[in-house]
Amino acid sequence: MEFYPQAGVILNPERLAKTEYFLEKMGLRYEGGADYTVQLCSEYGELLGNGCLCGNILKYIAVDERLQGEGAALTIVSELVSEAYRRGITKLFLFTKASNEMLFRGAGFYTLAATRDVCFMENTRSGLSRWLDTVPRFEGNIGAAVMNCNPFTLGHRFLIRTAAEQVDHLYVFVVSEDSSRFSFADRIEMVRRGTRDLLNVCVIPSGEYMISKATFPTYFIKDTANAESMYAALDVTLFGSKIAKALGITRRFVGTEPYCGVTRNYNEVMKELLPKYGVEVCEIERTGGISASRVREALDKGDITALDELVPESTLNYIMRKETL
Repeated sequence: MEFYPQAGVILNPERLAKTEYFLEKMGLRYEGGADYTVQLCSEYGELLGNGCLCGNILKYIAVDERLQGEGAALTIVSELVSEAYRRGITKLFLFTKASNEMLFRGAGFYTLAATRDVCFMENTRSGLSRWLDTVPRFEGNIGAAVMNCNPFTLGHRFLIRTAAEQVDHLYVFVVSEDSSRFSFADRIEMVRRGTRDLLNVCVIPSGEYMISKATFPTYFIKDTANAESMYAALDVTLFGSKIAKALGITRRFVGTEPYCGVTRNYNEVMKELLPKYGVEVCEIERTGGISASRVREALDKGDITALDELVPESTLNYIMRKETL
């Protein structure tokens, strides 16, 4: 069956409704965020294929079954990759159903991690290894913690200090995604200032290979109730099979989570999967009910007394300086 590519499609209300209907037929949902859209149409204007570039992630790729074996998916992916390069974006990622892994391998993508449900892929074979080459290496008993620190609290400080006492070296990966109240640059600076006295602690960005909940798409997951567990399993699989293995990490530290069900579920997935990769999950009891959300509430109220009880002096000084600039 013949198809006609249309690149740079503007998703005006009429076109968007048509696209949403097509994706729904293909078992997908449009969740927004498209920067650039490629569509395949029949000679009569029927929508037969779609794909979108969202930042550096390829999404919403679907092709009518009548075009199977016609190179339609490759046509879409090739145009999206070309547009990304025109925009100066050379590192591209995609998430897809596990059943589509081989299809996208044929389009020049390489698997970073895969579970029975989801596959995470990149358009280069060496992207992860190049990132790992930038991470300092240590010998001995190596631990790790992955934190958002929005902002850095006395609770974070307690977890890091307690973990650091149990290992020779501790990596603290600060989530790089800029989707929090405090920017990534501010968050990692607060962590570094708050842990300067802990000489065996190495604070570094999480990079693009520790999957953020904010960037993990759910548009291809039918049962959205399981999306959080699928995200957790994929992220933990990548961490255990590739990152921990390369850096010699044998222990991952987390705080107990009495409040957030999502984080508590993530911790349970870690306990189930990480030991398969030789990584022990160590839970550290949360101290004094301190949470970053309480800090943000105190900030909104201008309650300096409460802040003084929730964050280290380094964080308080940093925040006050930023607030007065």
